[in-house]
Amino acid sequence: MYRKRRSVLNVPFGIFDLLIVFDIFVKCVLYVKCMILPPFDEFGLLPPGDYPLTLAELRQSSLVVPSEGSSKDWDAIWRARLVDNLGVMTNQLWMVGVTNIFIDGSFVEEKDHPNDIDGYFECELAYLASGALQQDLNKLDPNKVWTWAPASRTPYANSTKKQLPMWHFYRVELYPHFGQSSGIKDLFGNDLQFPAAFRKSRTEHRQKGIIKLLQERASD
Repeated sequence: MYRKRRSVLNVPFGIFDLLIVFDIFVKCVLYVKCMILPPFDEFGLLPPGDYPLTLAELRQSSLVVPSEGSSKDWDAIWRARLVDNLGVMTNQLWMVGVTNIFIDGSFVEEKDHPNDIDGYFECELAYLASGALQQDLNKLDPNKVWTWAPASRTPYANSTKKQLPMWHFYRVELYPHFGQSSGIKDLFGNDLQFPAAFRKSRTEHRQKGIIKLLQERASD
């Protein structure tokens, strides 16, 4: 019996065998990627923690692809479109040297049709204050959406809430963070910086998870 086992193991793989192994490997990788995020908690929030994902992994995650227990109204098409728009803006940030980008908002909550994607990125104060960051980004963006000036905000449709140009074009709002207050307060009225504010639910102040976007590795 022992010799028989060795004779089988010593048979070299053919092309067909390698294709079967490769197919199993790809399916395993895709399965792991789909399971890379934990399920929503009892409050419909992504559990606390930082979850590093590439844009490709984000598209395959449970934040886009409906999972077991998802509502029949889960709008995967809309969520995928938001990720595509997010990809446009994050690629522009990467091109000017910004690497730490985090996304949150209702997109990482158990909402069938989130209004948008919110997020922040870390940058140098001098780069932002000089206007060079905004200028460099708008050279890359055909719609020139990179501004955070209050005067640039305009209402959308029948809403009275005023939104930034990036929201109108992409339904994504990404804010620069250099250690300043976000304008959002905690349960006790204390000012929060973006890292703290975006890791809590807005109304009930519950801790929740956040996605850190990773650049894809360049293919060799």
